[in-house]
Amino acid sequence: MTDPKVSLAVTGALQAFTQYGGFDATALTAKFEAVFSSDDDFLTKVDLLDGVFDDEPQLEELREVFFDLLMINFFSEDVKKLEDDYLETPEWEDIEEQTLDRGTELLNLLLYLNECEDEDIDPELEDYLKEFLLVDEDEFQDEYRIYEPVIAHQILVESPVSEVAKVAQTLAEDSEVKELFYPMICFFQNPEAGDADKAAIAENAVNKPFDMAVVEILYSFK
Repeated sequence: MTDPKVSLAVTGALQAFTQYGGFDATALTAKFEAVFSSDDDFLTKVDLLDGVFDDEPQLEELREVFFDLLMINFFSEDVKKLEDDYLETPEWEDIEEQTLDRGTELLNLLLYLNECEDEDIDPELEDYLKEFLLVDEDEFQDEYRIYEPVIAHQILVESPVSEVAKVAQTLAEDSEVKELFYPMICFFQNPEAGDADKAAIAENAVNKPFDMAVVEILYSFK
């Protein structure tokens, strides 16, 4: 099964990537749907997902964010078919170990948006940083390090998207949030964005196909 939000996110991301990138990614919708809805175990599904990307190098920059979506789908759908404590088992620990270098910080953001929905609260950047990631607490200094550029520029949620784009381009190349910075801040600026707002986000985007694909994923989860 595919979580309805994940299905919307995949479709929205492929449409945005097509609209702004000039490559018809929407032609692959059915292939991705087959991977996400497959009854195979998680690592087999990862191999299937990688197979689609290996065959379509034009889509490469979406590989890791689609891995995040596969992980979210696992948590929301696949895990229902497994033991209640599956996420505490050695088997799951082994999967985590094997996929340590996969995915992006988008996974945390999507988990947060699911939590917002469950608790009926509006997503806010400060809440995400302090209450979800706990960046102020000593034992979460890894999160603080990763999100330092976001913490330092929280004021941007009140700024024009053009300013967000300027700052995004100054982040260090090895920053783990560099690619996600622009779409993440734009989303938190306006979690209820309409078409005109999204057009402004696209107009100022640093990397239009990728940024707008991530934007569509985020709005699918809102």
